Amino acid sequence: MGERIILHCDLNNFFASVSLLFNPTLSDLPVAVCGDTENRHGIVLAKNELAKKFNVKTAEPIFEAQRKCRELVILPPIYEEYESYSKKAQEIYARYTDLIEPFGIDECWLDVTGSTLLFGSGEEIAHKIRRDIKMELGITISVGVSFNKVFAKLGSDLKKPDAVTVITRENFKQKLWGLPISDLLFVGKNTAQKLNSIGIKTIGDITLCDEQTLKRLLGKNGVDIKRHALGEDNSPVVSVTADSKPKSVGKSVTCGKDFTNNDEVWRAFLEFAETISDTLRRHKLYANGVQVHIRTSSLVVREFSLTYKTSTNSTLTLAKRGFELFCKNYNFAEPLRSVGLRAIGLKDDMTAVQQDIFGDSEQEIENQRVEDSVYKVRQKFGNSSIKRGRIV
Repeated sequence: MGERIILHCDLNNFFASVSLLFNPTLSDLPVAVCGDTENRHGIVLAKNELAKKFNVKTAEPIFEAQRKCRELVILPPIYEEYESYSKKAQEIYARYTDLIEPFGIDECWLDVTGSTLLFGSGEEIAHKIRRDIKMELGITISVGVSFNKVFAKLGSDLKKPDAVTVITRENFKQKLWGLPISDLLFVGKNTAQKLNSIGIKTIGDITLCDEQTLKRLLGKNGVDIKRHALGEDNSPVVSVTADSKPKSVGKSVTCGKDFTNNDEVWRAFLEFAETISDTLRRHKLYANGVQVHIRTSSLVVREFSLTYKTSTNSTLTLAKRGFELFCKNYNFAEPLRSVGLRAIGLKDDMTAVQQDIFGDSEQEIENQRVEDSVYKVRQKFGNSSIKRGRIV
């Protein structure tokens, strides 16, 4: 079999670009989409190219962005439109391949190895997608073309906006090895700092480091990062279909303002659990564990997880388990920039829901009955037909 051809499609400044479609008179001005626009301590969710020139950054407070750029125009987010345009973009990708793996609302990997006879080379397909997105949706996209997912992602980051970058086996060392190690996929701030501490500054540097040193510093992840830098990522593009059963189901949010107390987190977890529960029911799955993700205002990321004797797909039970785990592990020493909840340890409905003789099994069964009824109503009349009063 020949070389794989992988594309990474990244919709440029996505939130800001879509918002400007609905505010065309602002297209020549620096614009930022911000949460909690009535509060100067809300944060920047996205910005356009003109705002970038003033060094406006995602996730910084509005007052800091306005200090950098006095002319900055603040727009509220329009999440339903972002979802709509994300789906429209994926419909365009589907003209060229059925192997599409979303990576957030504005990014996707595409495997077009089997599409070249119909549509031309990977670079030609990338340019066709770029033109389709611009003409039909009115926004721009950057596309990386390479022989694996990690390098395709790097390619889409190299040149923005409205660009195609090709990274091959012949040129990847020249194009990528001089870049900061933090540019490599899955190298976060803390990992980059650890690597920097032993002299690994660039992507090329890590290829010279022995694996034992990397294992001691970062565990298996260190070896994986070296493999990625050497171009040895063989992970497949996994398309999400209606029949695919997920290994975990989660939801997270970076709000317009930081979370400052438990009540705000509880409301968020209830809303997350609604979505998670619906997904579990759709796939006939139950979770016997939860994972909580938090990111503090100083951008420190922490995760906690716990498994249970009983499995569930109940909104209330998932939310309670997540919230109890959160409260046990965090005391609001500082505000939180984002929180997330994930159902883990998924089982199919033939082997799940073991009764715990010491637990409140009767209450769990009653919760299941009520939520089964709610789920059926939503299936028939839409998700907004019934809402929890606590969330409203």
